[in-house]
Amino acid sequence: MNVIVEREKGLLELERRIEELRAATTSQSVDMSSDIRALEEKYAQIQHEIFSSMSPWQKVHMARHPNRPTTLDYLAQFARFDELHGDRHFRDDPSIVGGFALLGTRSVMAIGEQRGRDTKENLRRNFGMPSPEGYRKVRRLAHLASRLGLPIVTFVDTKGADPGIASEEHAQSEAIASCLYEFTQARVPVVAVVIGEGGSGGALALSIADRLIMLEHSYYSVATPEGCAAILWSDAGKAEEAAARLKLTAQDLQGFGIVDEIVPEPLGGAHRDAAGSVARVLGSVESSLRQLSALPTAELLEARYRKYRRIGAWHAERLEAIGDNL
Repeated sequence: MNVIVEREKGLLELERRIEELRAATTSQSVDMSSDIRALEEKYAQIQHEIFSSMSPWQKVHMARHPNRPTTLDYLAQFARFDELHGDRHFRDDPSIVGGFALLGTRSVMAIGEQRGRDTKENLRRNFGMPSPEGYRKVRRLAHLASRLGLPIVTFVDTKGADPGIASEEHAQSEAIASCLYEFTQARVPVVAVVIGEGGSGGALALSIADRLIMLEHSYYSVATPEGCAAILWSDAGKAEEAAARLKLTAQDLQGFGIVDEIVPEPLGGAHRDAAGSVARVLGSVESSLRQLSALPTAELLEARYRKYRRIGAWHAERLEAIGDNL
């Protein structure tokens, strides 16, 4: 059960009541402005209480909100998108969408993980959990973009890679590793955006980038809180504690130097103003691409290398300090 969806129910009831009063005011010419104003003030108060300060576990649920904009919602706002299919080895994986796109006036290769809006679509897209064929499609499109000199934009939104037996038999880990290698070697700018869930290697496969952007209430982690709790304590019920310890929020990760930019969300989450949220994200992507495209290829690759070498460097510094004191 989604914690945020449950807490929103009271707000949705207030929204319905406010709309009813507005309709009555219009149709019956009755002045109900004072009642409407009182309900709007109550609505704003409840919304602030619920969303102004959220725990990491609540942010995880916000990232999983069923109405949150998906990759296809972002791609729909590109000036053009021509989808490409298949991994050229076995099959097409619907949990990965990608192809040539036009962002403003700039041609790019856009790739993202796609989950469904309902049960039928979720089953078709495997709940946004890519198989090896999906990651081989990602690698193929990234390699094509590098050959053609097209910047790459990725949208990350998955609990993780498909954990099924068939995926393991088809070399899931190798497929993910190949994606990681392809993005490290890409001779074009790469911008990755975590728009919802960023779970495990399934997310990492699409997020080796020159710029990593996160929406305010998305998360990015080595594992889902439930998976972490099951591994550490053999109890998935401790997911809330795991979420707090994983330091998976955008704010935590920016502090660690892993995330380059956080895109703010409206009070209540990105789904409360989907069009505005999508526009802000794409604006940030365009700004990053302008900066990165000005760099010579050798400088771009060196900067990407340095970016990832810096992550976790404090461990080495700490060990050196300990050695000096021995």
